[in-house]
Amino acid sequence: MPLHQLAVAPADISGAVLGLALNAPTPRPLASYRLRHPNGSALFLGVLGASHVVAVDGHFSEEVSCTARSHGGDLPERTDAPGYHLESHTEARTEAAFRRLAHHLRERCDHEPGWLGGTFPGDDAALTALAAQPDGTGWRWRTWHLYPTGGGGTVVHTTSRWHP
Repeated sequence: MPLHQLAVAPADISGAVLGLALNAPTPRPLASYRLRHPNGSALFLGVLGASHVVAVDGHFSEEVSCTARSHGGDLPERTDAPGYHLESHTEARTEAAFRRLAHHLRERCDHEPGWLGGTFPGDDAALTALAAQPDGTGWRWRTWHLYPTGGGGTVVHTTSRWHP
């Protein structure tokens, strides 16, 4: 089941405090999904406490979370490392737009291959969603971190790619 209703409060409660850590020890996820590449490699997607981890067969990992700040630094708008590229964007949405996005992401997690999502108690729009697919010899993935604020919400969206 690629959409998980998690029975824990999210550890990350604001997109403003997210950080990025590359190749740090991989934390234990609350929900996970493994994808196979046609070349035989595997990509691991994990939902943390309103954050995520992605790992490629022990060769590479990306963690976006509040605890990642202690292993890496703040979540940048853009960064590059050998074989890796990340872009992130944070936006505030109105209540209606925020709810529509949450519904759309939940539907995709429920019905599309390569998707993983986790919802948190208290608000069905409190959601972390990940989607990945092979990209040449590597992978590309997108993530959405949704933080309800009462009159809408904040969305942190990332796009990443990694090639060996």
